[in-house]
Order: sequence, then structure tokens, then C-alpha cells
Amino acid sequence: MKIQRRKTKTINLGSVKIGSGYPISVQSMTKTDTSNVKATVAQIKRLQKAGCEIIRIAVKDRPSCDAISEIRRKIDIPLEADIHFDYRLALKAMECGVDAIRLNPGNIYKVEQVEEVVRLACKKRIPIRVGVNSGSVRIPKGKVISKNKFPDLMVKAAADYIRIMENLGFCDIMVSLKASDVMGTIEAYRRMATACDYPFHLGVTAAGPLVKGTVKSSLGIGILLMEGIGDTLRVSLTGDSVDEVYVAKEILQSLGLRNFGPEIISCPTCGRTEVDIIKITSEVENSLNRIKDEKGRLSKLRVAIMGCVVNGPGEAKEADFGIAAGKGGGLLFVKGKPIKKIKESEFTSAIISEIKRILN
Repeated sequence: MKIQRRKTKTINLGSVKIGSGYPISVQSMTKTDTSNVKATVAQIKRLQKAGCEIIRIAVKDRPSCDAISEIRRKIDIPLEADIHFDYRLALKAMECGVDAIRLNPGNIYKVEQVEEVVRLACKKRIPIRVGVNSGSVRIPKGKVISKNKFPDLMVKAAADYIRIMENLGFCDIMVSLKASDVMGTIEAYRRMATACDYPFHLGVTAAGPLVKGTVKSSLGIGILLMEGIGDTLRVSLTGDSVDEVYVAKEILQSLGLRNFGPEIISCPTCGRTEVDIIKITSEVENSLNRIKDEKGRLSKLRVAIMGCVVNGPGEAKEADFGIAAGKGGGLLFVKGKPIKKIKESEFTSAIISEIKRILN
């Protein structure tokens, strides 16, 4: 089933086009002090190597702004400045060469300040992300807001901000409405999707450590993507930013929205398994990561590594390349046909050799 994406405007974020007519892009954010140029650039390059296509940096003070020009010269992916509290940092960041600005309506809300940022963004043709977070959404003084009201507050905050921008003729806008609550996040995006045609940046904010954060992000982002909502995304994890990129790519690939590499189908193992499937799967995955494929054919392959006779032969036949294991060995399948018996010690080398032979 092909997902029908919500139709949106297109914005140019540096060299990346964001909108329904273009691939859903993967973002991440550095976890370094931005004023430390060497550490920040090193992290950006690590993230880019992992597959990150847009990078965001925290611009919290003047030293962070001062570092932007040098960072921009040393990287070659689009750079977005994350601005809070002080609108003048957004002005300075744009002068220093960022490709996009994120503004938070919860802490930069004075109309005249927003207008000043928008005028410079319009002049420099720099897009702005209206980035609403449940944790910083403005609540009227003295009011207690129930949890189920936050989606409405978030949508209103974004809509009011967008109105200021549109009144100045500015439409290079993308929107994010992130909560740490999965259902609140989904509901906010659903409501906003009916109110505008700007592209959306997806994410579940402060999702948590690797396992919990991956589950929450996969549910929140995945449900929205299945509904056709979302044009770029960031997975927010408490941990290495590279993991954010890997999880984001897997979400997109699992839904058939992007193709980043071969799909590996491997059994979880059980008491029937008589070979070390965990070790073999890791070896095959690492070997595939080292294969250079200029034509992109590798990314379209399905590779099955199965540990017993229950599902093994069927999965191996359906994959481009597969192994169905038995006791101490197994059958190697290529394009649905068993081609030879192999020993357990030969599993990795045999399947990689066949893949290389086909690619060459």
C-alpha cells in the first residue's frame, strides 16, 4: 500500500527541498556547545556520515552566533539555528550564514520582534520553522490547563505566529508541534494539517533513552507518516545523536517512504535455533555496510537470515538472498531458489560473495 502524502507548499532549506513533492528528510541536532567549533563540526560530520540530511545547532548566546560562520564553512549540509528567548540571536545567526531558523512561539512572542526576524528572513530568503513545544507553550496566567487541551493550545500558538508572518507576505514556513506525550503530538499535527498547507517537521520531543525513545518516536512519527502527514523529521533521544539518525531512517524505510540500504530480515531466535543467528546477522550487516554500491542497487535488496525450518525456507525464498539454517549449517537461497548447502562457518562469506557477484 502506497502512502498518500498530504499536499504542501515547498520550502528550500539550503540544498534540501522540503514538502510533499520531495523525499521526507532526516534531521538531527548537535549535542555539543556550539561555540566549540571543532567538536560541533566533528559531530556534524559523524551525523552526516550516518545519513543526517539537515543539522540543527543550539544558538543560546553571542559566542554561539560567532561560531556559525566557521561551522558553515566546514560543513556541506544545511544548517538550522535553534533560537529561544532572544530574537536578536536569530538576526545575528542569519547574518552569519545559517540556512534556516527555528523560532519558539512560547518564548519569542512579541509581535514587533517576530516581525523584525521575518523581515530579515524574507530579505535573505531563509525559511523559518515555527517550532511549538508543549513544555514551553504559553499558558494564560493563573489558568490550569488539562493535558487534553494542549493540542489546541499548540495549534493556536502556531496559527497565531503564522498569521504574523503571512501579514508580512512571508510563506517560507515549516511547522512543528511536539509533545513528549505521543497521543498529544499526533492530535496536534492532525488538527494543524487541516488548517494550513505548510510542510511539517515531525518529532516526539524529549522521547527518552534509546529503547523507550525509539518506541515512542516510532509510534508518534510512524502513525502520522501513515496518515500522509510529515515532510521532515527528527527523532529525539537521550543519547548519541547518531542513534537518532538510524532510528529515523528505519522508520522511513519500514513504511516504504525512503530506501537507505538493504532490508535485513532475521529471526529473533528461539529454542529451535541451532546456529548463532545473532552473531551471523551482525556480521552480515557489518559486511553490507562496507560494500560500496555506486548505483544504489544495494539499497533495494532484501536479505533474510533465518534460524530454523518453521519460517526459514519461506522467508529465504521471498528475499533476494537468504539463508535457512538447520543444525550446524543451512541452505543458501538466491532470488527464490536454493543454490547450495553451506556450513555455519560459511554463512556470512557465502551470502556476501553472492551479493557482490550480482552487483558486479
